[in-house]
Amino acid sequence: MDWQVIQQSLPEFASGLRVCLTLLVISVATGFVLSVPLAVARVSTRRWVWGPVWLFTYVVRGTPLLVQLFIVYYGFAQFEGLRESVLWPLLREAWFCAWLAFAINTTAYTTEIFAGALRATPHGEVEAARAYGLAGRKLYTRILLPSALRRALPQYSNEVVGMMHATAIASTVTLVDVTRVARDVYANHLLPVEAFGTAAVIYFALTFSMVGAFKLLERRFLRHLQTERRPAPGAPAAAPRPQTP
Repeated sequence: MDWQVIQQSLPEFASGLRVCLTLLVISVATGFVLSVPLAVARVSTRRWVWGPVWLFTYVVRGTPLLVQLFIVYYGFAQFEGLRESVLWPLLREAWFCAWLAFAINTTAYTTEIFAGALRATPHGEVEAARAYGLAGRKLYTRILLPSALRRALPQYSNEVVGMMHATAIASTVTLVDVTRVARDVYANHLLPVEAFGTAAVIYFALTFSMVGAFKLLERRFLRHLQTERRPAPGAPAAAPRPQTP
């Protein structure tokens, strides 16, 4: 293990880490903002409302993120209309293309996560809200969405961590992230363990920190569910299930 090479490469890895985190934050933030109204449309009873959203999430979730990134970065350049449009200064930038592909991908997955949480809302909560005169937008903004977003935290945390891991493919469109730095270190020194081992440690630390942060959020916002699962003090234990012969 050549520790000197690792030490010399730490500034480059720190720069790649900033690229990784920046791409993750802007992509996840965009996906969250877009997925909330799309999730509401996804659970609509009107086919013309939920149909386009279902098609969007079905297509995006059915294709690899790397393919989507290549289509945005390399494919759009083949259309002369796009090259001559006002969007071309953005579409020719690797940063914009990476953000667009990542945002579209996480929007599709997050939409399905939030839509599933909306469908899982207990019927009693809906009936109680309607008894208080809540309906339409007020029903969603005050009851359904806050309750669903809390229940979706465990699944949403997996999506965010997965997107963080997916940022490793950003180097395929010339962004110098952690993985690209590891490849450069390996190419310059021919030390795969030092190069990719350092990248692995960085990704592991990010994953550990993000999972810990989401666990704290779950304890804060899902405390009422944990209380419901625990038996009350002094309550008799549940009777064991009878054994079938």
